[in-house]
Amino acid sequence: MQLEFIKFEIKNGIATIQLNRPEKFHSFIRQMALEMQQALDHCNRDNEVRAVIFTASGKAFCAGQDLSEAIDENGIEISAIVEEHYNPIILKLRNLTKPVVCGVNGVAAGAGANIALACDIVVAAESATFIQAFSKIGLVPDSGGTFLLPRLIGFQRATALMLLGNKVSAHQAKEMGMIFNVVKDEELTTELNRIATQLTNMPTKAFEYTKILLNESMHNSLEKQLSLEGEYQQKATETNDYKEGVRAFLEKRKPVFKGN
Repeated sequence: MQLEFIKFEIKNGIATIQLNRPEKFHSFIRQMALEMQQALDHCNRDNEVRAVIFTASGKAFCAGQDLSEAIDENGIEISAIVEEHYNPIILKLRNLTKPVVCGVNGVAAGAGANIALACDIVVAAESATFIQAFSKIGLVPDSGGTFLLPRLIGFQRATALMLLGNKVSAHQAKEMGMIFNVVKDEELTTELNRIATQLTNMPTKAFEYTKILLNESMHNSLEKQLSLEGEYQQKATETNDYKEGVRAFLEKRKPVFKGN
């Protein structure tokens, strides 16, 4: 793939997607958003990929939307930016059949914060911050923020952060359940690779089913969710990884999962 604003590589079953517009704090423009979608699509269809790392370079993670594009009289409208740029990214992250580990290396603002929260496991560097910056310029939260954030930290806290636009430190984000973990800045890359490597050695087909169940739980009744769990548990028992896991348990050895 020929990408200008995204760095993309696959190594040892791990696909790394790195935002690459550091001079603009990785704020999104149309081409960058479409390249992000392209990279996610590649990860979804490539059987070599068993886990995805999503991060950025430099001091910032993502400053959200590049406002110079949003106010361009000859550009596309904000509604089209949301529908064609951010909504597909969020859906692709949530529907990706492989787990996504997000490394927030610096400020994550607006859409940048909410894209991070759509990932499966979020680890932040100590210097990272999260800001629901939309109210600062008279906009409403997008990129799934009004759906995901209340479910992560509760309705009251989410409302306050969205209305006030307060900056949240990495440690505060962890304490309130917004993210999974915080590490020292210099340890972020190592930790992302450690988690992703662990995931690639696990039964990734079961991860696909787990993500489906978690997504469905957002709107299902308990009765419907219990039924769906049974359905996907049956699917899981039909995988080679399940059979290998049982054999390894009985033989008292470490299983060798292949993700199928």
